[in-house]
Amino acid sequence: DLVLCDGTGRPEHPDRFSRQFQRYVKATDLPPLRGPHNLRHTWATLALRAGVHPKVVSDRLGHATIAVTIDTYSHVAPSLDAAAADTVAADIFGSSA
Repeated sequence: DLVLCDGTGRPEHPDRFSRQFQRYVKATDLPPLRGPHNLRHTWATLALRAGVHPKVVSDRLGHATIAVTIDTYSHVAPSLDAAAADTVAADIFGSSA
């Protein structure tokens, strides 16, 4: 299950991809990024904030356990705390809560 491969179908060398990635970032108005791995963190953070179940995020990232995902992305949890409380309250008291 290769994510990136060269023109012959072989795995793309990570250093080569990183150099290409940095060239693309410089050619845009995007802020500087350390590397393509930032995209992985961005995707996971956005998915969790959007309410994607952590188990699904964990599976997509290939983490061995959901605990790895939760430990790595716990910085997302504070923004989800109020939403979780509101969701449970709405379930208990009706959607007007």
